[in-house]
Amino acid sequence: MERPVTEADLTFDHVPQTDQSFENALEKARDGDRLTVDDAIELFTTGTDSEGIDQRRKERVLEAADRRRAEVVGEEVTFVANLNNNVTTACNVGCLFCNFKDAAHTFESDAEVETAGFTKTPDESREIVADAVDRGIYEVTSVSGLHPAFALDAEHREILEAHPEPKEINYKPPERYGTSPGTYTDQIAAMSVDGVHVHSMTPEEAYHARRGTDWSYEEVFRRLKDAGLDTVPGTAAEILVEEVRDVICPGKIGTEEWLEAMEAAANVGLGMTATIMYGHVENEAHRALHLKRIRDLQDRTGNITEFVPLSFIHQNTPLFEHDVVSSGASIDEDELMIAVSRLFLDNVDHVQSSWVKYGDEQGLKMLSCGADDYMGTILSEEITTRAGGEHGEFRSFEDYVEMITSIGRVPVERSTDYETRRVIDPEDPPFGPQLGPKADGTPLLTADERAERALPADD
Repeated sequence: MERPVTEADLTFDHVPQTDQSFENALEKARDGDRLTVDDAIELFTTGTDSEGIDQRRKERVLEAADRRRAEVVGEEVTFVANLNNNVTTACNVGCLFCNFKDAAHTFESDAEVETAGFTKTPDESREIVADAVDRGIYEVTSVSGLHPAFALDAEHREILEAHPEPKEINYKPPERYGTSPGTYTDQIAAMSVDGVHVHSMTPEEAYHARRGTDWSYEEVFRRLKDAGLDTVPGTAAEILVEEVRDVICPGKIGTEEWLEAMEAAANVGLGMTATIMYGHVENEAHRALHLKRIRDLQDRTGNITEFVPLSFIHQNTPLFEHDVVSSGASIDEDELMIAVSRLFLDNVDHVQSSWVKYGDEQGLKMLSCGADDYMGTILSEEITTRAGGEHGEFRSFEDYVEMITSIGRVPVERSTDYETRRVIDPEDPPFGPQLGPKADGTPLLTADERAERALPADD
């Protein structure tokens, strides 16, 4: 049962107060100097010398970030042809910001209530991914709940089965469930079809994949890499400050373990992304500290290809339902998050704007606030949608070309690691992916399939 959040829980040690001035911080940002946490706080708040966000100062921060974006990556706006294939919603961690999960016990065969969620077998995952690869995708992204029956591989399963206190390690045998997710290596191997790039296994999932053992994160990621894993999504980061994690996700791994897992992934040769999930109970000081920890991690590894700010979608989440928060981040906060990320993360080339989180119009605006990447086609997106997001589940190449050219920028299809790019000529339709292992330039969905997806649900 979730413990209620009290006012004392929201009284933080880290507060947005500094001895720096906004003007000094902005001058450093414009000059390309490496920013401090205090500098970032001043830019996030548009100055701690006054309450609220000063619109004129905000525009100056956005202009500095947009100029830096142009210097670092030019006028290209990139996106990837990808599919989201999340394996299971079964989870019992209890994060208060999440409405993707479904209580794990409701998936058991003898459960008295029918689960509202899903679990896919490895064969089902393979079929879903194979169809998307045939359509032309380059990448499959997979992030899932921590299903109690999930094990890393057959050896891990034996260790979990022999554990004297399985409840302590969050394990139940697959026979207890109507559908078994198999093992993580089974799922990775199943999704690794026809040369598609597999982007999966967050630090939290890696923790689940080593529970009950003394295996290192490097051992876990090495086995996953051997099964077909290509890169690791740096999600489950939320805010990398313990006093915030203690409120919103007390059951999750801590900041240091998240960083340890990410560094281990880099050590075995896996590329990775990094994220922040903001706009809930944290303040600007927490956001600045989070950016510092990501920048330090990149200094150590050099493996982070992009930074992805994720604006908290508050509807349908326990934080909202329990009156801990009344909304997510404001548009001003969203724009400053993108801009300060660009200015602070001087060792990460790419900053992503999420049309799933921001919508098309605001997502495009973020491309003038420091962002240069515009996500991917997705084909399906369950996490934000289940939390109350309203901005759809699919973007076609035609959509991308139209939107990106409308703001005077250059649409570019990319690989996951940004090493392969294809500039798209907006005067040369039809528009479809060409970088995927089976891509031939035709659209991902037919006109009839797109029309079907656009139909409203039946009453």
